[in-house]
This record gives sequence, structure tokens and C-alpha cells, in this order.
Amino acid sequence: MRKTLYILGSSLRLTMQELRVNKLRTALSLIGISFGIFCIIGVLATVNSLETNIQNQINSLGTNTVYIDKWVYTGGPDYPWWKFINRPVPKFDEVNFIKQRSQLAKNVAFEMNTRLNVEYDSYALEDVNIFGVSEEENDIQPITMAYGRYFSGAEFAYGSPVTIIGYNNAENLFYDPSLAVGKEVKIGGKKATIIGVIKKTGTNMMGLDYDQCFMMPYRFARQVFNERTSSPKIIVNGKAGVSGDALANELEGVMRSIHKLGPKVEDDFALNKISSFSDRVSSLFTSINIGGCAIGILSLIVGAFGIANIMFVTVKERTAIIGLKKAIGARKRSILSEFLLEAAIICVMGGIIGLLLVYILTVVLSKAFSFPVFISAGIFTLAISICIIIGILAGFIPAFNASRLDPVVAIRSK
Repeated sequence: MRKTLYILGSSLRLTMQELRVNKLRTALSLIGISFGIFCIIGVLATVNSLETNIQNQINSLGTNTVYIDKWVYTGGPDYPWWKFINRPVPKFDEVNFIKQRSQLAKNVAFEMNTRLNVEYDSYALEDVNIFGVSEEENDIQPITMAYGRYFSGAEFAYGSPVTIIGYNNAENLFYDPSLAVGKEVKIGGKKATIIGVIKKTGTNMMGLDYDQCFMMPYRFARQVFNERTSSPKIIVNGKAGVSGDALANELEGVMRSIHKLGPKVEDDFALNKISSFSDRVSSLFTSINIGGCAIGILSLIVGAFGIANIMFVTVKERTAIIGLKKAIGARKRSILSEFLLEAAIICVMGGIIGLLLVYILTVVLSKAFSFPVFISAGIFTLAISICIIIGILAGFIPAFNASRLDPVVAIRSK
């Protein structure tokens, strides 16, 4: 252990001496390593932070939540829209059927939305997103109120003409969102009283932009706009411990019985699992990470050649010293370890510079985005590991050559 520490200390001392004596040569080599680490860790940190934020939003909807719709929530150039367009839309009455027949469902909600103009005195908001929701919507996708309150059970039951408003819409209509509660607005020509302002949240991954919306009880909403042409959907989340797959399998049987489909008849509805969205997000970000890492690897290869060049020159300059060490009993393994450690130390120094640049990047991006960008412990460990591996690989041949020098020839080379 003492010998290892001595070799490490000696290598660090010689490395620092090399940096001071050959500043330009060493700096050029460090740039390659630093830029490579910056590319790889910068991409990994940013993408990992973005993925974590998106996955948290998806998981907030419940990993065992299923959206029942006529449409399958997958895009792409080959999306077969003609296959789904003639399907029947979900109906509000089907909510009760699902509650009665499903053993795994915990909450079942009905949701529809359209875009309408909203008026207040002489002010107007055009093409505003309007949601009509049933009572259990808030149990599946909880809403936090900044001012006022959420709908009561009686307001859901009787279709009271009340609405809650998104934070941005409240600012646009009343300047101060706290003044919105109690005001009367016209939505699609129907009067409604604002009873609450939704806390500022931003757009979630299912497309619900609470900041820019108005929300009202389902029975009042169907008086304001046409249910069939307002993208109706049923949202079901499972009981604790029930997987999304198990819930979807049960709901398939329930929906087929509700629609009275024969054994050979294809489903005329779609079951969109939240867990599927999570898997697709992971797959997408894996591809992005691979692309970013490919760029970084090219930079690291360039940096590795630079480190190898430094080590070849270093071995050449220290040939006589190596000969003296071997003459007084230094083993090949000690010489090999010394130069490998020196190469690894140079790479780690370049990696630290790269990590500092990435840290600066995360601070800038955290201020620019609505979520924190961070370097996780796993990514930090990966960066240091890459530096050490690159250093060992780049310095192996020069170190191996140094360890095999003949002491007599080496001393005479001075």
C-alpha cells in the first residue's frame, strides 16, 4: 500500500512538472479530453434531467392509468387515422358501466375539451382551451388551487354554471389572478362564475395546459358545447398494486361487453396506457444519448491520441532516468504503473475541466428551463471512469515501451 501511494505521489509530482514545463503541448492534449467529456456528460446530464422531469410528469398521472379513447396515442408518418376515425367516441354513461364491471379500477373520470372564446366586460380571450370534467378527474390528476376552491360534489351533480380558470388566463383577464374569484364570464355565450384559480403549473405530458384553460363540471360543459365533437375520453386508474397491463387487459373485456362486440370483431376503442408513454420516452432519450455520446467519443479519441503523444515524448525525455531506476532495482511493473498513472492523472485533469464546463452549462440551463438540470452521481462517476480508462489505454504502449528499456542503453542515451 505504501509503495502504491509512493508511486502515485511520484507520478502526480512528475505530471505537474510536465504541465509546467510543456504548457502548450499539455494544454492541447487536455482540450481534446475536456471537450470530449463536456460533450458526453453535457448531453447525458441535460437529457437525463429532461427525461427525469418528463417521467415525473407522466408518473404523476399514475403508472397504472389508462386513457380510453377512439384514437391510439401514437404518432409517426404511418399513423392509420382512417382506421380509427369511424369508431364511436366514449360516452359519459360508460363511466358507470366501467365502475360496476371493473374489479381493478379505483377511479373513473370523463373528460372532454374544445376551444371557445371567453368574454369578461369589454375583454375577450379567443380560442381558449375549455375542459369539461367529471367528479373523479381530480382524484386521478389532482389540481392545486392558487386562489378559491375546486368544484363541489353538488356542482358536479347539478351542473352548476361555475368554472375554474388557469393562472395565465386569470392574469390576461384580470391582471391580478387573485381578483378573478367571484367574477362572471361568458364562455361560448353561457355565463359562468369563477370559483377558483389554478396554481401555475405549465403544460403536462398529456397536453393539459392548466395555465391556459378554463375547466367546468361535465353537466354544465355539455350545455356549452357538443360532447361528441369535443374529444371525449374516459380516464381510469387502477387500485394500489394493480399494473397498467393488468388494468388494460380487464378494461378490454369490460369495453367489449359494453360495446357488445362479438369474439371475432375487432376492438372499436383504444386503451392508451401511461406506462407505454413512459417506455416510449425512455426509448427516445436512449437514442438521443447515443447520438450525443458518439460525438463525445470522437473527441475523446482525438484527446487519447494527444495523451499518447505526450507519453511518448515523456518517455523519450526520461529515458536516462528510467535507466537509472531500473539499474537500482526498479521492476518493469513499477515503471509501467508509474507511466500509466501519469497518463490517467492527465486525463482526469482534463475530465475535471470538462465537468466544470458542464456544471456551468447546468446552471445556465436550470435558469432557462422550468426544471433543474443536474449532474447525477452516476454520471459523475461515469465521467471519472471514462477519463481513467482513456488515460490507461492511451498511455499503455508508451508505458510498456518504457518498462522494457534496457537500463544500460537507457543510461547511455543521456
